[in-house]
Amino acid sequence: MTVQTRHFPAGAIGNSGEPSEPSAAPGAPQLTSDFKAAFGGHPAGVAVITADSPTGPVGITASSVASVSAEPPLLAFSLAAQSGSAAALAAAQTVVVHLLTTADLELAQIFADSRSERFTGSMDWTRLPGGEPLLSHNGFALRCKILSRTPAGGSLLLAAEVVEIITPEAAGGPLVYHSRSFHVLGGHSLLSR
Repeated sequence: MTVQTRHFPAGAIGNSGEPSEPSAAPGAPQLTSDFKAAFGGHPAGVAVITADSPTGPVGITASSVASVSAEPPLLAFSLAAQSGSAAALAAAQTVVVHLLTTADLELAQIFADSRSERFTGSMDWTRLPGGEPLLSHNGFALRCKILSRTPAGGSLLLAAEVVEIITPEAAGGPLVYHSRSFHVLGGHSLLSR
């Protein structure tokens, strides 16, 4: 096994606990490429995030959802685009985070492609009392109130408080995104308890 170590310029990785501004270091293209490779090889759960907007329901597929706190229940996610559905989600006061299972692969693919038709008569969905679109799927759905929006590089990081959890009758195995493809986790992938 070959181990390759890269040394990053001072300030590229904060170590003082002080906030620092991102810098365009001389090795930035290589750093960007390595960063994409690192996270491309790091699996992430898949969710569809939906919201109501003045023009109707919107939604996107996301692999950036992270649990932040259990008490109170908080989560965070990021939006890379500032147009279309992502812009409408960024402006929403409430959203629904649908944690997808392997049975929800088609939903993940539909909401990942901006050219796909969403919220059509053939898609099984309803509205919650607050107007948020709720997709019929096999995982948990978390209705959230947006607490903050923080610009971070070319993305927007949103923190949200979970105000309601809609539980499935029987949750399936989680849908996972890894190396630019969707994957399944199951008993066959268990290494240790």
